[in-house]
Amino acid sequence: MSFTPNIQAYCCHYTSQQTLAEGPEGLKIDGFPANITINRLVCTGKLEVSTMLKAFEDGADGVYVAGCPLDKCHNLMGSQRAAKRVTAIKKALAELGVEPERIEMYHLPRGFHPEFVQAGQEMNERITALGASPFKGDAK
Repeated sequence: MSFTPNIQAYCCHYTSQQTLAEGPEGLKIDGFPANITINRLVCTGKLEVSTMLKAFEDGADGVYVAGCPLDKCHNLMGSQRAAKRVTAIKKALAELGVEPERIEMYHLPRGFHPEFVQAGQEMNERITALGASPFKGDAK
């Protein structure tokens, strides 16, 4: 039985704009996993803990955030705020006995395409190895 994970990516507009400009077909050609849903944000600093937790509640097996480098955030400290929120969720997952690796923060150069694709591939491999989220009622 094969497992294709449901992965939700929350991406900074500035980190993803050049990558997304080529569209889904271009991303597919470059090896970006088709099972990752990209949620584009004005700034990852606006991403709330509740939104990321809701993704798991709604069936995501994994979640990741792609923001600006820590010292080069377009909105000053947005990616730092996002990283702190991801860390808080990692701790909460661990306390619940769930793999904290199901969520990750990536600090990517703005518009630097290969790293964007690589982050998606890495998360896809990681979540595929972990299996279905324990939050799913029918997790097997």
